[in-house]
Formats: sequence, structure tokens, C-alpha cells
Amino acid sequence: MSLVLLLLPLVVIGAGIAIWFGIDTRRAYARITGNSVLVSSPLGAIEFTRGGSGVPVLVVHGSGGGYDQGELIATAILGDGFDWIAPSRFGYLRSTLRQGATFDDQADVYAHLLDRLDLTKVTVVAISHGGPSALLFAARYPERVSSLTLVSCGVATPSDASQAEANQKGDTLTTIFKFEILYWVVKKFLRKQLMRLMGVSDSVIAGLTTEQRTLVNRLIDYMAPVSPRSAGVSFDNKAAMPNERVAAIRAPTLILHAMDDSLQLFHNAEYAAANIPGASLVSFNRGGHLLLAVEQSAIQTEVRQFILAHADRFDRESHVE
Repeated sequence: MSLVLLLLPLVVIGAGIAIWFGIDTRRAYARITGNSVLVSSPLGAIEFTRGGSGVPVLVVHGSGGGYDQGELIATAILGDGFDWIAPSRFGYLRSTLRQGATFDDQADVYAHLLDRLDLTKVTVVAISHGGPSALLFAARYPERVSSLTLVSCGVATPSDASQAEANQKGDTLTTIFKFEILYWVVKKFLRKQLMRLMGVSDSVIAGLTTEQRTLVNRLIDYMAPVSPRSAGVSFDNKAAMPNERVAAIRAPTLILHAMDDSLQLFHNAEYAAANIPGASLVSFNRGGHLLLAVEQSAIQTEVRQFILAHADRFDRESHVE
């Protein structure tokens, strides 16, 4: 009898957690249902959403994302005056991941999507691991890219000790994304530890304002459900970086990166700035891999001004032609 009484509270707690998990998971799936469009391509299905009006912008999400993260990024960075297109990359939500796919293939799919939308040229904004395919799109389709903006993006991979630590974080995040219940537990009860894995220092975490923390929480919560994103995360974690191929990019390029980013190291920004002709680097002392949330206002100002300046230039060139 005493054993039953001892176990009863544990059973009740376990049942309560299971119900809580089930409710949250159903809400997460409901959030990503019915809000996107699916089109076909030679490389499989492409899921995307679109909003706003004005200068066309292709928004490329990071690891753990999807069209919903792209929409969140567009809202946080662009604001009004932009016609943004946010696709789900390979293996995210309803977008196909074919065996043997590469970031080059993903770049080709962007071109196909723009054809379907009757868009000749766009500006491109990429975040985190959206960087590789965005860079290759700019390199492979120079006539279709008005400008390129990289926020905390992966570009090239060094083989030093700091990169080994970053790779370990990536491997751990990939494992967490394989299990819905595991990600739910981590984001509910170990959110600070999750932010550390996402390349953010304790001092940055402690210094988050209410507004910054709200955006961080949305970024984390929007990664659920993880099951329909797991394949994409695994693909990101093993696919080859563009490395020296970025030298072929001719689009005006803006790079924004935090020096204390421990997931996509600052080396990526330095490499891009050194190898993309005419690229401009705006560095931040702190913010880690959640720089978008920590420096949202500054990033929004930089990105909007940059896009509009080069959109005006390309509009004038097109008019002259």
C-alpha cells in the first residue's frame, strides 16, 4: 500500500506532463497548417508563404526553421514596404529533401520558385544556416539577385578548436531535433541551456530585455514541431559549405555578425567580407547567434537602408535598359 501511495504522485505528474505535451504539440502543428502554398519543381515540392508589398525579398531561414521562421524574420527585419517570399528549405515542413541533395540544388529550387512567381530579380536576406544556399544562389544566378544580406550566416568552415566546439553544439541540436518530446522538454525546462547550444553566452542571456526575450522565445517556440524539420536540420549539419565559391558573387553584399557567436563563428563573416568582392561587414561585439533579437533595431535599420539603396540602383538600370 505504501508503495502505491509513493508512486501515485509520480503517475499523476507523468500524466499531467503527457497531457501538457500533447496540447502544446497539437497547437504547434495547427500553427503550421493551412498557412503556406505548395508548388512542384524538378527537385520536389517547394513550400512557401508570401506577404507584404513593395521590393521583392527572398527570405532564407536558418536551421530548425521553415516558412514560418522566414515569416518571423521578415516581420522582425523588414517591416513595411517589402514583398517577402519565405520558402521552407529542403527537409523542412512540406518541402522535399531528395537523397543526395546539395545546397546547389536548393539554389536551383529558389530560381524555380521565382519563375513560378514571375519574379525576375529579388534581394536575398538569409540567416544562420540559410547562408550557404543563399550564397550559392547569388553565385549561380547573379542576374537574379539585386543584393544579398547575411545575418549570422555560415559561409566557410575552419578546422580549429573553436570550430570543433561549434560542431559539437550543432551535433547536439541535431540530436534534440530528432525527438519531439526531447525538444519539448528542453524548451520548456532547459531553455537557458538551449540558448547556450544556440551560440549565446550567459551574459547575453542575462541581459536580454523583455522585448528581446519575447523575440527569442518566439524563435525557439517556432521551431516546434520538430519532427517535420528534423530531416532539414540533419541535412544542414552535414552539407558542404560554399567556401571559396563565394568569390563568384557579384551582388552588393551586407554581412551582419556578432563577434561572440559560438555557433556560426565570426570567422564566417570575416571570410565572406574578404572573399566576396565589395562586401560590407557590420560587426557587433555581443549578441551571439541570437544577434537578430539582441540588435533587432540596428539590424532592421542597416538591412532596410541597404536593400532600398540597391533596389533603387537596379530600378534605374532597368529603366535605362
